[in-house]
Amino acid sequence: QVQLVESGGGLVQAGGSLRLSCAASGRNFQAYNVGWFRQAPGKEREFVSAMAWHGKTTYADSVKGRFTISRDNAKNMWYLQMNSLKPEDTAVYYCAADPQSDDEYDFWGQGTQVTVSS
Repeated sequence: QVQLVESGGGLVQAGGSLRLSCAASGRNFQAYNVGWFRQAPGKEREFVSAMAWHGKTTYADSVKGRFTISRDNAKNMWYLQMNSLKPEDTAVYYCAADPQSDDEYDFWGQGTQVTVSS
């Protein structure tokens, strides 16, 4: 059974940093694209960042230069380092996996809350 579990969320002041982790189990995710999404209250879920199986990374314009995605295939984990956090980064953050590399994320975690105070 595939399971993704996020951790590392919390409350931080503006300008601070957090590192989110996603622990995956149930299969080997080395060949999958992986990503992070977020959903703020009253808003639709939005793309944050992704890393292809071959290492190419993409970022939403709103986080470019502040967030960094990485992965550890040996541990079946991926991460989102978030620096220079802003109040508008407040959201529930979800990790996800795309097994077919077609931008269809079939596997999702339950989410972790990130709150940035001003």
